[in-house]
Amino acid sequence: MPRTTAQKIFRIFGWTFGIIVFLALTTLTKIDWRDYKEMDYYLETVSHLDSLDLESSEGEIWLAGWSAINTTPAKPAKLVGYKPRGRYKFVQDSSFVKTMVISNGISTVAFLNYELMIVHPYLQGRINRAIRESGLELDNVYFTATHTHSGIGGHIPGLLGKLAFGSYDEKIVKFLEAKTLEGLKSAMASRDTVEVFFRKTKADTLVANRLIAEDPIDPYIRQLIFEKRNGKKGTILTYSAHPTILNSKFMGLSGDYPNYLTKLMEQEGYDFSLFAAGTVGSHRPVATGNQPNDVESYALSLNRNLSENIHEVFPVEEPNLKFGSLPLGLRKAHFRISEKVRIRPWIFNSIFGETNAHFDMVQIGKTLFISSSGEISGVFMKEWEAYAAEKGLHLIITCFNGGYIGYITPDNYYNYPLYETRDMNWFGPYNGAYFDEMIRKMIDKAAEQGSKALK
Repeated sequence: MPRTTAQKIFRIFGWTFGIIVFLALTTLTKIDWRDYKEMDYYLETVSHLDSLDLESSEGEIWLAGWSAINTTPAKPAKLVGYKPRGRYKFVQDSSFVKTMVISNGISTVAFLNYELMIVHPYLQGRINRAIRESGLELDNVYFTATHTHSGIGGHIPGLLGKLAFGSYDEKIVKFLEAKTLEGLKSAMASRDTVEVFFRKTKADTLVANRLIAEDPIDPYIRQLIFEKRNGKKGTILTYSAHPTILNSKFMGLSGDYPNYLTKLMEQEGYDFSLFAAGTVGSHRPVATGNQPNDVESYALSLNRNLSENIHEVFPVEEPNLKFGSLPLGLRKAHFRISEKVRIRPWIFNSIFGETNAHFDMVQIGKTLFISSSGEISGVFMKEWEAYAAEKGLHLIITCFNGGYIGYITPDNYYNYPLYETRDMNWFGPYNGAYFDEMIRKMIDKAAEQGSKALK
């Protein structure tokens, strides 16, 4: 082989190898295994929590009002869930924004619920701005979603929204803004004095751990029930099974089992039912199939449990309200492509954008709601609930609060090559322990902090 030809081959090989190495060095890096307690984000979050002063008021009565406003678009929108699926081809069941407004005569909080997979930070920001500009007298807004995987998209901007979440459609965002305000005004206008009850119902045969079959599950439906003087009842309830009975080939608009369950409840004694996704991480529904009739059958089974397997009921007598928000610091992004290699944070941030990581807290009497930006595994719930009970509190945890940071699973799951633990575990190791510590500290905060009258 002539020397000049060999030189050309080696030169091409050298350049190719150099480019590959350069790209690897600029786009990939190793996992950061440092103890989270040694890192600045942890110290900052603990400092925020230590100084957090929950707004608090003590009233003399409970007041509540509710509304359900149809948010089905006039024209088919793109579906969000599983993978890009295009626009829905039919409406299996209409979508709603549901609102529960609760007051003790001094403070007023609103629970907002969307039949969406998540409440993206951008949508939350737009809704909050619309509420502020409307002049509605609300002291706190608590965001939730049903987590249906067959709901509308169009409300997530940026590259990720374009690639995976139905692109961005300003008309849909404005539509959701308007319907949210309509729902809030209707709920506030319908307020009346209520009696309030916490209820917990076992439904352990309808949910399973989808990661490690023999590991623990969160088997309970948890409710707050509000009964007006005229006998009408409204409820907020949570459950841990993922609303994924309808699979990725389904091309209809649907709220999956939460929609069917709340309709059944409203046919059998409730005037209003709001389903907020609970600790759905690691948890799947134990359903008979993946068609609409299977969703209906599953909802019927859940509804049957609500009347047959009541575990405990407690009145919520003291009309005391507390609420606050905790910014959550995180390790730099850890989107992994293998067990030991991740893409560099700047790439993740460019694709995923703002995550708005935080916790929200609302305490109604002795029932403490904590909302998470992380999709928390139900494996944690048994110990957290027991810890809250030791402090005299009933605990309800929801996800999809206007932030999204992927899944939060037990640390011993971290290296499993599974969707939740690798593809969707976005912010590095030890977040199981980190969340466990923060949840317990928030329970302590709620239990220990004395009342602070609102001005």
